[in-house]
Parts: sequence; C-alpha cells; structure tokens
Amino acid sequence: MDRISRARQAFNNKDLDQVKASHTAQIIKKQFAHQEKHTTGFNLPEIILGGQDGLVNVLGIILGMAAATASNKIVLVAGLAATFAESISMAAVAYTSKLAEADHYQSEYERERWEVENYPQGEREEIRAIYRQLGLTGRALDQIVRKITADKQIWIKTMMEDELELKPVDRREAVAASLIVGTSALIGSFIPLLPFIFLPVRRAM
Repeated sequence: MDRISRARQAFNNKDLDQVKASHTAQIIKKQFAHQEKHTTGFNLPEIILGGQDGLVNVLGIILGMAAATASNKIVLVAGLAATFAESISMAAVAYTSKLAEADHYQSEYERERWEVENYPQGEREEIRAIYRQLGLTGRALDQIVRKITADKQIWIKTMMEDELELKPVDRREAVAASLIVGTSALIGSFIPLLPFIFLPVRRAM
C-alpha cells in the first residue's frame, strides 16, 4: 500500500497514529523522489474516447450483419440503432465519471483538511518536501513553508495540486463532458456506416 493509500485509510479510521506513520520525513521524501507528472490536452481524451468507442463497436455490429445479409437497409437499421444506443451510453458514462471525479476531489480535500487540523507537523513536512524537490533550500525553503502554512486554504490547495495533482472539478462540467463524448461517439459511429449508404453490401464491406 502506498503512502497516500495509507493516509486515506488513516483518515477513514480517524487514526492519528497511522496518519503520523504516513507522514514521516523519510516516507514523504521517497514519495516525491518517484513522483511522475501527467498532463492531458483540453477535451482531447473525451473526444478520443467517444470517437474510438463509437467507431469500433458499430463497425463490429454492421460487419456481423453484413456477413449475414445482402440488404443495405437491414445493415443500416442495425447500425443506426447501435449508433444512437452507443452515443447515449457513452454520454451517460462521461457524465457519471465527471461527477465521480468531483466526488473524489472533495473526499481528498476533506482528508487533507483533517490532516492539516489534526497533524500539521506531517503536512508541513510534505510542503517542505514539495519545494525541496523544486530546488529550494535553507532560508528560502523555510520562508515559503511558513508563508504557505500560515494560510490554511492556501496550504490545503497546495497539497491538493502539488502532492496529489488534483484540480477542482466543477460538477457543471459533467454536462459538457457528456455532450462532447456523446457527439464524438455519434460521429465515430457514422464513419463505418457511410459505405453502406452508397455501395452494395459486399463492396461496402
């Protein structure tokens, strides 16, 4: 179990000793030494997810239908049914996933706030490790640690962003995400259908 998982378990159990055990200088230093940064493009994952899922699933269905019949109408009806079902399904998945992401952020925020209030020494050591990793040492490091930990909101925000790499999630984004994924799935689904609109089944295949 990694350090963050142990800290979550400690928070759930309200076990201060376990919190202290997950906030030792050695464990924190080890975590930040192996931490990797991950970035994603704006909306690109949603577009790829919807488009690829729609394309692959509908392609499989219409090729199966085309192998069993020579009727374009049957293939298209089956393909269109799959297309709209797929786009609605993917939109729903995107919506609930975004809400789950918001819930995850909130739960981690509550854990960090509890740790700051109940074991500030350990959280202060984490701030020190974050900025030591960025190259700060000595007086400059001490000053920035004091500055950040003087304001509880800034302290928690720093932990969320720089330790956990989590950003606040607006629940209203769930609607936009579902529209993007649903529309991408719809577009992706239509790509394998196009040949069956204009060509006989065998040539379309």
